[in-house]
Amino acid sequence: MQSTDITVLKQARDWLADGHLVWLASVLKTYGSSPRQPGAMCAIRDDGLLIGSVSGGCIEDDLKDKAVAGQLPATEVQFLTYGESVADRDRFRLPCGGTLRLAIETVTDAGWLTAVLNNIEQRLPISRRLLLSSHQSRVEDVGADSSPVSETAAEIRFVYGPRARLLLIGAGETSAYLAKMASALDFQVLVAEPREDMQVTWQAEDGELLAMMPDDAVLKIKPDQDTSIVTLTHDPKLDDMALLEALKSDAFFVGSLGSKRTNAKRRERLAMFDLTQSQINRLHGPVGLDIGSKTPAEIAVAILAQLVQLRQAKAQTPAIQAVSNG
Repeated sequence: MQSTDITVLKQARDWLADGHLVWLASVLKTYGSSPRQPGAMCAIRDDGLLIGSVSGGCIEDDLKDKAVAGQLPATEVQFLTYGESVADRDRFRLPCGGTLRLAIETVTDAGWLTAVLNNIEQRLPISRRLLLSSHQSRVEDVGADSSPVSETAAEIRFVYGPRARLLLIGAGETSAYLAKMASALDFQVLVAEPREDMQVTWQAEDGELLAMMPDDAVLKIKPDQDTSIVTLTHDPKLDDMALLEALKSDAFFVGSLGSKRTNAKRRERLAMFDLTQSQINRLHGPVGLDIGSKTPAEIAVAILAQLVQLRQAKAQTPAIQAVSNG
């Protein structure tokens, strides 16, 4: 889940507590090119103040105008589709062929917002069922279907999850480039660095510094399916310590910097410890897409490109499974 969407839920709760009328607009479906995917959202206040994004364009302005003009729903869930016609796409500056279908709901109960936010804070995915007949929301465990949005004639189901994290082992130059790029792509960046001289030069705005041994850092953050871990120190003692814990964890991605020869030796060392072959096989090493990268910045691009590629493939898996099971 993106940090901007978490901010939307928090702001909606605060506006509601301040006595404002609040609407939540959520992307249900996209057709063609779209800057935001199903599940993206924005909150609109009765005076037209808006936070978040469903399109990155003029749709937000239209929603503001509708709020001020009293054209948003009082109780029922309203469905709006933008981009069905050429004139519509030109007016709202949607990408070529892009169409968005939105659900607009009046937020009256802060209870479900608090429950969802509490679960996100604990890095637990959570589901919300919006019942169309009563306009009530029910929060429950996700279950097998983790699709961001699903619809039936009776309800809309949203799944909210924790923000993607990236733990970097080592505070070197490649880590600095990677941290900046990853932050721009909405990863929460953490950096484990036990060496005091390296701690001094790390810029706090690039990511949270964990001044501890790499294995302790892995154990501390309790990696989950939204966590990626990359070792970058070039020091086997530090990198291997992190990998011994990371490869046994639930981390979505574990990668290690180095040549094919270096990583082959690394796998031989890891096999001497209490790791199974399947756990060792999880290691992406050399980490990053093969784009001929040489400089620290280029290496960071290659690593992040691989992460984005795999993250997008993971995001599409529930939809693919739903089609095959339907």
